Amino acid sequence: MSNSFPARYGKWAVVAGASEGLGAAFAAQLAERGMHLVLIARRSLLLAELGERLTAEYGVEVRCLALDLADPSFAGALADAVTGLDLGILIYNAAHVPVGPFLDAEDDAIERAVDVNVRGPLLLLRALAPAMCERGRGAVVLMSSLSGLQGSPHVSVYAASKAFNIVLAEGLWYELRAHGVDVAVCCAGAMRTPGYVRSFDRDVPGMLSPEDAARQALDALGKGPRLVPGRINRLAAQLMGRLLPRRAAIRLIARNTKHLT
Repeated sequence: MSNSFPARYGKWAVVAGASEGLGAAFAAQLAERGMHLVLIARRSLLLAELGERLTAEYGVEVRCLALDLADPSFAGALADAVTGLDLGILIYNAAHVPVGPFLDAEDDAIERAVDVNVRGPLLLLRALAPAMCERGRGAVVLMSSLSGLQGSPHVSVYAASKAFNIVLAEGLWYELRAHGVDVAVCCAGAMRTPGYVRSFDRDVPGMLSPEDAARQALDALGKGPRLVPGRINRLAAQLMGRLLPRRAAIRLIARNTKHLT
């Protein structure tokens, strides 16, 4: 499995939101599978440290781009940086999470969530997916969340943006497979990433490590449009999405997020 990705998709992968946590785990998993990497995040020092570690450990080439994914100009800079590369995999992991009641949120926090969580993946796909379709191979993973399966009080904007990514990826799964490109949305549960600890710092049932979540997501490429890492999380998705009435599902989520207010 570790040597199949470059032959199956292409030699290079882009990971947006790669400086730590799940993004860094995706980068490590791809490097282990023989992929060269283009890593994107705002924090250049963390990116450089990760790139040096992955090059030393796996012998892959790593290019680091310090870009703000809330700035729409990132797409042009990224397209220029990957010109001529055999680009095989795109992973959009970045997200901004306004926490607390919607009416209490600052305008710039909501705007940044829309810019990073919604506009960002659209710009990435529009910039890079056409070349993958022309080559007739590739894969795209958009990171979503179990919170995007229903309304999620106290992270309402984040959850809504993740619902957008679910529907977008499911549509593109159908559209792009005719061009040889696998598309999947990964609906992840809580993970003890640095970002999660900063915002929540509370263990919940079914928590996976970022490494396990990234591994399961990559292993599932080509198997369908939506994937949920972790058995408990898959059961939770079934419960919230199919078994519970919508009002009950939202109230259950609210009990678990009330500490965020």
